[in-house]
Amino acid sequence: MRKRAIAVGAVLSLTLTACGSGSSAAGDGALTVWIMEGTNPDSGPFFRDVGKEFTRRTGADLRVQYVPWPDAHDKFTKAMAGGTTPDVAEIGTTWTAEFADAGALADLTDDVEGAGLDEDLVPGLREAGTLDGRLYGMPWYAGVRALLYRKDVFDKHGLDAPGSWKELRAVAARLKAEEPDMIPFPVVGDNEYILDSFIWGAGGDLATESGGSWKAAVNSADAVRGLSFYTALATKDGFSPKAAHTWNEADLVDNFQAGRVAMTVSGSWTPAAITQRSPEMEGKLAAAPIPGPDGGLSPSFLGGSHLGVFQESPRRELAWEFVELMSSSRFAARWAEQSGYFAGRRSLVEKVREQGDPLVAPFARQMTEAGRTVPVTPAYGEIQGKKTLAQMLQSVLAGKQSAQQAADAAAADMDKSFGN
Repeated sequence: MRKRAIAVGAVLSLTLTACGSGSSAAGDGALTVWIMEGTNPDSGPFFRDVGKEFTRRTGADLRVQYVPWPDAHDKFTKAMAGGTTPDVAEIGTTWTAEFADAGALADLTDDVEGAGLDEDLVPGLREAGTLDGRLYGMPWYAGVRALLYRKDVFDKHGLDAPGSWKELRAVAARLKAEEPDMIPFPVVGDNEYILDSFIWGAGGDLATESGGSWKAAVNSADAVRGLSFYTALATKDGFSPKAAHTWNEADLVDNFQAGRVAMTVSGSWTPAAITQRSPEMEGKLAAAPIPGPDGGLSPSFLGGSHLGVFQESPRRELAWEFVELMSSSRFAARWAEQSGYFAGRRSLVEKVREQGDPLVAPFARQMTEAGRTVPVTPAYGEIQGKKTLAQMLQSVLAGKQSAQQAADAAAADMDKSFGN
């Protein structure tokens, strides 16, 4: 997932040094790490503590450089072309396959298994970091989407969170009748990730892989069923206004925060952001997993970051020691808590879920039980860049094409990107 934009600033460099004993030779130079700027508002003290512990364990210094998200992809590709990559970097989950396919990332499979972490990785994040059966991105943290709704409005009308698609439609119908000034359930046109949940929930796929080749699957019967259900909430049921056809996720959050939306699919990072900006919303929000057609959960996209070790690093073992330290319960849980995301280890997410916070536990359940990633292939970045699925969705919402026609057109365009 391309992370939400963070204000562009100069790349900051923080060199962390401390004296200590360890097995690695400090004379090899400091370990250089790139971290994306802005995810954790308190990252300075965090990395000072990480640096002290890293030096205590290894005897080596840690040099952290902060890179703005909007600049990151270009910075990575230029560094790979010029042979100036860092030792370790935070990598967006949809970039990992691209960089691994280019031969830039080291294979971490044996390291992860040797550390006993393999079975504890969040499945969707492990899948996103895997190419040709080998792991190139260590799951670090991620967010996930689930249902977010106005608890005060639901309580007022005796409504419960929907547990199936039929119940979703029924709850939205009640909200439409009882709260005419609110949008029951926005169908957001400029957003692939909400749509993905309905395609996956219906049993469809975005694309399928066979023998190393990918082929679009958004025009399969199940995928079209999911697309049809989602768009019909707007075009047939009238639960979403035409204005939402061009909304992106930021527009959705703004309208929810303004009190114009009763129920939606939104990110795990959203409740805290809303209550921080609008304290009057405190206690008025609730969350639930995205329901499946007949119950259970519809899958939801996991987006976040991996930690990757670059192939050209001369400090390969030291780099893995840093990745392992960052994946420890101590630091992984602390980063997740400070940033508002979930750690990449299943056991840590389960601990958060067990705490029972009504605005956190449902997202944690969604993540561990039904988190999923987009096709793990470099070509999918091109598809997302062209907004192929958003255009498919908007075509149906505008009445220009039927769901099947729009899906067929999208599939043909996707297959071009896949090289078919």
